[in-house]
Amino acid sequence: MKLGMVGLDTSHVPAFVRLINDAPVKSSDGDSPKSPDRNVAVTAAFPGGNPEFPLSRDRLDAFTRQVSEMGVEIVDSLSELISRVDGVMIQSVDGTQHLDQARHSFEAGKPVFIDKPLAASFSDVLAIQQLGRRTGVPWFSASAMRYSPGYPELHQHLTKQSILAATTSCPLKVGPGHPDLFWYGVHGVDLLYSILGTGCQQVQCVSTGIADLVTGIWQNGRIGSCLAIRDESGECGFGATVFTDHGSHGCHASYDYGPIVDTIVSFFLNGKSPVPEIEMVEVFAFMAAAEISRKRLGEVVELTEILQNGD
Repeated sequence: MKLGMVGLDTSHVPAFVRLINDAPVKSSDGDSPKSPDRNVAVTAAFPGGNPEFPLSRDRLDAFTRQVSEMGVEIVDSLSELISRVDGVMIQSVDGTQHLDQARHSFEAGKPVFIDKPLAASFSDVLAIQQLGRRTGVPWFSASAMRYSPGYPELHQHLTKQSILAATTSCPLKVGPGHPDLFWYGVHGVDLLYSILGTGCQQVQCVSTGIADLVTGIWQNGRIGSCLAIRDESGECGFGATVFTDHGSHGCHASYDYGPIVDTIVSFFLNGKSPVPEIEMVEVFAFMAAAEISRKRLGEVVELTEILQNGD
């Protein structure tokens, strides 16, 4: 299966290409590594980029060169890319570009993975959802934190009923043209949703110059919160704690691209998103509600206000 990438302006690109095309795995005897036989490879890429987005403008050429040196063909347009591949990976660092890039994939009937953030507005998220429903084309989006070692193990043997509350933490780096949490805070929020699932009803955001604390109340009184430390405040790692009726369990590991790449490959092979559509959408409804709450100085926002009206 031939995969194509659009948006060669993020460090995810060379890392993902390396893992998909060349990743060593342990052999059956546990000794020397061997290349995986997945019948999947990234074969072509369109650089894309946005000169108005500093992280895109300043990194596009270097990452494009790296991908080319890995044997991936660089093409001149998104339409040419789509014509050459069986599935599309939207990697663009600027989430404002994702809806338009995804539209081309949906209309061509090509399954699409959309790297974080899914989009830069909740209205764009809803538009992507509608494109998927109208065309019947599979799509998938998630943060690498959802699958990074240590985090799935916190809750994989628990029922949702046994989880009383959960907290996550992450850095808060704000991208131009994105609501505060969307561009990087999504890592902490997506991780929170991987633990609690859907069903959040109310959201409140308390914001200072140091951090944003976003708290949601789920069905049956469960509470979930994400503490996002603003980038200018200093270094902040990732973390999660799950509180259950049998005690609490935590993890403070950083991200690992290997598990999400394995999940992406499986998605393209079986055509089924590992995350329910409703959950991918609610993650961004939660962050859109947090943005409104922050602007209203901590007022509680009903999630139905976002889901029914968009942003």
